[in-house]
Amino acid sequence: MSRTRKLDTIEIRVLGALLEKEQTTPEQYPLTINAVIAACNQKTNRDPVTELTETQVVKALDRLREDVLTWRTQGARVERWQHSLDRRWELDKKSKAIMTLLLLRGPQTAGELRPRSERMADFESVEEVEQTLRKMAAGFDALVAELPRQPGQRETRWTHLESAEGTNPGELAASVAVAPSPVVARPPDVGPAGRRTPYDERLERLETGIEDLRSTVATLQEQLQALRDDLGVE
Repeated sequence: MSRTRKLDTIEIRVLGALLEKEQTTPEQYPLTINAVIAACNQKTNRDPVTELTETQVVKALDRLREDVLTWRTQGARVERWQHSLDRRWELDKKSKAIMTLLLLRGPQTAGELRPRSERMADFESVEEVEQTLRKMAAGFDALVAELPRQPGQRETRWTHLESAEGTNPGELAASVAVAPSPVVARPPDVGPAGRRTPYDERLERLETGIEDLRSTVATLQEQLQALRDDLGVE
């Protein structure tokens, strides 16, 4: 793999957002600046939820472009951004799905990664997720690592290795303004054996669908404004 420096927390969020939208809403990819910002600050499938500014996102994209991890293209009316991680990190469909989730949500167990990745890759079992993780953890240029099991934990968690030394995904909350989490009446996230309940999985899919619709509306609004500008219509 061709690797670069370790990345800061905002760069990690930007790359995770680009990876996710490429896989879940390919018709909108590459992304406009506004779409990248919306994806970074999405209220679902993010830990932590953030309120990154346009300046923070643009600066992160420019730094990543210097390392050839992102590049910009000129669309019909607006500039768009995409990543180049498939080649740089040698990602296939399944390792890309796992890396996306780790960049966006921090350390997770294989049991958590499997249902969360279903829109991006098809894992037949938790064991297949673990096999993919161990493959990604092999070698001197490993992408992920298994964390020591903490007291009371049934499963070990996995983390990506792209953070700059001394940082972790949780520090993103301290570096930017964090949006308050909405209070939603819902049953526990896990069942009796520590597994996610079917209700929780359905709710997460619904929330993700709503976020995708918001992103689509934002893109259409940008296109409509560009058309108005071209026609000189107020």
